[in-house]
Amino acid sequence: MTFFDPQPTPSGGLHAAATERNREPILEVLRRVLPATGLVLEIASGTGQHVAFFATALARAFPGLRWQPSDPSDKHLASIRAWAAASGATNIADPVTLDVEREPWPVTHADAILNINMIHIAPWSAAEALIAGASRLLPPSGVLYMYGPFKRGGQHTAESNQRFDERLRADDPRWGVRDLGDVDALATAAGFQPAEVIAMPANNLSLIFRKR
Repeated sequence: MTFFDPQPTPSGGLHAAATERNREPILEVLRRVLPATGLVLEIASGTGQHVAFFATALARAFPGLRWQPSDPSDKHLASIRAWAAASGATNIADPVTLDVEREPWPVTHADAILNINMIHIAPWSAAEALIAGASRLLPPSGVLYMYGPFKRGGQHTAESNQRFDERLRADDPRWGVRDLGDVDALATAAGFQPAEVIAMPANNLSLIFRKR
């Protein structure tokens, strides 16, 4: 079922086709793991399509949630505003400029944090900063949700992921598909329980970390 599909792309908005493919599988995971009330901080919101979709699709089931998008790019911030306005949602805050590696963050508390398709297109230091920041912001039992391609046991889970990893590393040797074990170790050292891992379409994974 399609819950929300603002077409065409709003003026000032950017469009990512992958978002339309993965948003509903991600939505079904979020239905189960998000808190009933509080602030959901999305880090690296990109085009803004995800936050507009999730906030609208979950508004009835989770009327107590407020969504805070963020991104370090001015171009993306403008796109987030365009998609949020087109959605008509009243539960989306104005996006804030947030680079995980620059402190202090403009948000000091969140009840859940979403990070979708970021850590493989950033240096490993960004993953370290993301998880450290999430540990600071989240309360006990707060959820850090991560989505994307991951290796398992040092091995790619599909040939397509291996080719993707090779392209990423050719673009920037600091980038690449991360190993689930490395991310899990980083998060547990920062005060999170080991990840709940959910297989997703297109050889991606959902990782749900809960703060101890």
